[in-house]
Amino acid sequence: MGDRALEPKLNLPALPAGRHYRFHAMNKPSGAECNIDCDYCFYLHKTDLLKHDEHARMNDSQLEQHIRQYIEAQTGEQVVFSWQGGEPTLMGLPFYERVVELQAKYAKPGQRIENDLQTNGIALDDEWVAFLKKHGFHVGLSIDGPRELHDYYRKTRNGKPTFDYVLSAAQKLAKAEVPFAALCVVNRQNAKQPEAVYRFLTEELGTWRIQFNPAVEPRSFKQSAPGKMDFSSAPIQDSERAKPGHPLSVVTDWSVDPDDYGHFLSVVWDEWLKKDFGRIHVNLFETAIAQAAGLPAQTCTQAEFCGKGLAVEHDGEVYSCDHFVYPEYRLGNIAETHLGDMAFSAEQEKFGMDKRDTLPKQCRQCDYLQLCWGECPKNRLIKTKDGETQLNYLCSGLYRFYEHIGPDVIRILRHLGRLPQ
Repeated sequence: MGDRALEPKLNLPALPAGRHYRFHAMNKPSGAECNIDCDYCFYLHKTDLLKHDEHARMNDSQLEQHIRQYIEAQTGEQVVFSWQGGEPTLMGLPFYERVVELQAKYAKPGQRIENDLQTNGIALDDEWVAFLKKHGFHVGLSIDGPRELHDYYRKTRNGKPTFDYVLSAAQKLAKAEVPFAALCVVNRQNAKQPEAVYRFLTEELGTWRIQFNPAVEPRSFKQSAPGKMDFSSAPIQDSERAKPGHPLSVVTDWSVDPDDYGHFLSVVWDEWLKKDFGRIHVNLFETAIAQAAGLPAQTCTQAEFCGKGLAVEHDGEVYSCDHFVYPEYRLGNIAETHLGDMAFSAEQEKFGMDKRDTLPKQCRQCDYLQLCWGECPKNRLIKTKDGETQLNYLCSGLYRFYEHIGPDVIRILRHLGRLPQ
């Protein structure tokens, strides 16, 4: 890469000793393209929305720019690259061999470069698994529970089930000792069977890391950006329109019912605490304990502020967040503006601060504010019973969950010496 290719240059000011620039980016080298067609996918429509080519691909120049800028902007010891989509394995192994090569080229002395790959597992054959093991990739494998629950929404493009492909990928990863997490979308169907989902993931799939992600999308998600919808017609909390299944519901039919979500998390918590505490890592459970102990949130959705998790598309376009890849939240392009400057821009800072600053009074006065912080802003679709907007669609379920685990969390913190006996 010549001097001209080192443009654009980074303009961030130096920080005082002991402070660091850190941020995260979800990299989408194949854009929204995927080799399956999940009913609840929130990203497939981006091809039309953003006017991408049908088979979008990140070229070598864009890849090198991204890797150089991402490493250059961060001053901490660890830099984590996250590859997702769409389906990132569509790029093929040579692309990721080039990734590893470029990361070695631009890594700073003493800097630890890590990679994670979020995949549906369809393409993970022995050659892929060998590569992932050799280069220490962490894998996030999308799986929604046992066969009948997984296949309900996760289908091939011709409507065939995908469970056997994913299970085969999990078995290959486990045999090769490649660490993988189960990425489980909690949707309208599997939320009703929490024990079956959790026991399958822990006892049959054999993972020791689970990330539960609630399926929530407004009916208008293909046209309207989060936060830009017409809130005048937003439903009131606990009304029929604030749940899936109603003809005029604010959300899609596959979105999880908020009360079912709270029940799901509560039941799984009980199972986890009884059998797997300290052995199985569940993102929402561990961050609840950490935050109750006064430690920082481990997930962006439960943090007071967000904005440090950008999305980088195949063409170098950068957006405020993976769930905010809409023209209204475009920050720029890495060919014109350094990724680090976009990550710490005034525009992105406001985006992150708005997570707290736009909370309705009901949230600000909630007993569980310090654990929730209004969850993800993309899910703020309904009104409080007082008519205030920007209430999270999942509010009732999250409240039920935090209320349920409260006594357990107190006992855990006392055991850890974080609270007096």
